[in-house]
Amino acid sequence: MDTTRRSGLLLHVSSLPGPYGRGDLGPEARRFVDFLAAAGQRVWQVLPLGPPGWGGSPYAAASAFAGDPGLLSLDDLVATGLLGPDDLAGAAFPPGRVSPEADAWRRARLERAYEAFRRDADAEERAAFAAFRAREDFWLEDAALFAALKEAHGGGAFWEAWPDRLARHRPRAVRRAREEYAPACEREAFWQYLFARQWEALREHARACGVEVFGDVPIFVARDSADVWARPELFELGPDGAPTAVAGVPPDDFSEDGQLWGNPLYDVRVHARTAYAWWIERFRRAFELFDLVRVDHFRGFAAWWAVPAGAATAREGAWRPGHGLPLFEAVAEELGLEHPRALPVVAEDLGVITEDVEELLAATGFPGMRILQFAFGEDDPAHPFLPENHPVRSVVYTGTHDNQTAAGWFAGLDPAARARVRARIGDADPAWGLVELALGSPAFLAVVPAQDVLGLGDEARLNTPGRAEGNWSWRLLPGQLGAPEAERLRAASAAHGRRTP
Repeated sequence: MDTTRRSGLLLHVSSLPGPYGRGDLGPEARRFVDFLAAAGQRVWQVLPLGPPGWGGSPYAAASAFAGDPGLLSLDDLVATGLLGPDDLAGAAFPPGRVSPEADAWRRARLERAYEAFRRDADAEERAAFAAFRAREDFWLEDAALFAALKEAHGGGAFWEAWPDRLARHRPRAVRRAREEYAPACEREAFWQYLFARQWEALREHARACGVEVFGDVPIFVARDSADVWARPELFELGPDGAPTAVAGVPPDDFSEDGQLWGNPLYDVRVHARTAYAWWIERFRRAFELFDLVRVDHFRGFAAWWAVPAGAATAREGAWRPGHGLPLFEAVAEELGLEHPRALPVVAEDLGVITEDVEELLAATGFPGMRILQFAFGEDDPAHPFLPENHPVRSVVYTGTHDNQTAAGWFAGLDPAARARVRARIGDADPAWGLVELALGSPAFLAVVPAQDVLGLGDEARLNTPGRAEGNWSWRLLPGQLGAPEAERLRAASAAHGRRTP
């Protein structure tokens, strides 16, 4: 783990600007990397890159391993000859928001790109695609078949509604499906091949600019996912294939009933018996994609909140032991490292933090997170989220994708909390004042959402936990981050001793 003092911005790929209804891996992504370098920022933090689930959430992906074809750059497909300029004519989607109506339009262009590959690819390109399929066999063929079957069954219903033997992933039924849907499986695998190629090109551009990419691994996977369908033995499922218990969080100050997430829980005994093979592959993939990885809901590895299936709220749950330290020791050993501390992992250690979580965090040596928005609710000089109490081995945020923007948060504070903030930032603009506090923290890494650099209000909030709709849609406007913001960030980062690219 490199703990060089540095800083960066949080912006999901889908939140980038561009003319095709959502952000993608193409020219605007490279321009954002250029902005980071110009602004003296060494880190770009993104959210999970998998195919988003219901409501557009990247934390409910249809595969824990696959990339989202919706993030593929159509401009780059034109540059490589898989599309023609005329294929992109007529795109007229409003800026500033992700446009769900663009999904079908984008998919039609991706299908044209696949047909161009089938028709025109030379032997070298076909061999490269075949090598990719062989290399990623652990997850790719199941993810491709799952996507093909979802399409064939109308897209909406969970896999549990498929014909019984296929839903239960019976070998003979799966073999028949692979044969029947072979063209669709090849298309889905080809899109993953394109994703890998475009992502690696973006990573190369980032490396050349001195920018690291900071990714995200959610602890749980979606119930309606290739992972649960293809490997049911790894999860706590009943004879009918439905979860016997699901994940959530207990009641707290933010939710009197807790949060009922609905993700299936892992069968910890099976994972231990298989020497954590699935998790090892999942982390191996994450470390191939990213320079640094945030592990979401880290406390769940010590113990997760298990809610009986069918419960109306998360109140009915109870704590149950998670995978614990042996999982991270197995990952480190498989990757040739002497201790989990050497893994490039940041633990999202928020929520109800009990002694067992603190022990696991200490045993792994992973840096935790500090959120400045959580530091001023009470007059407590020892509050762990106040800047002077941050360990060097931690990552500080003004807020995350789950929080209000800094401006929106400050506007809603009560007078006492607002006075405590003002005592720290003086008469500064509230959002920028919080940015300066983050940059000045002892934490080795400071990460600021792009919205806070711009001082945007809650109209730019990305996600509200517990709200089913209206999330994951905010996007930057073209040119919204420019030279003035870059100069201001670079000067502030340098003033606080954060090394610039």
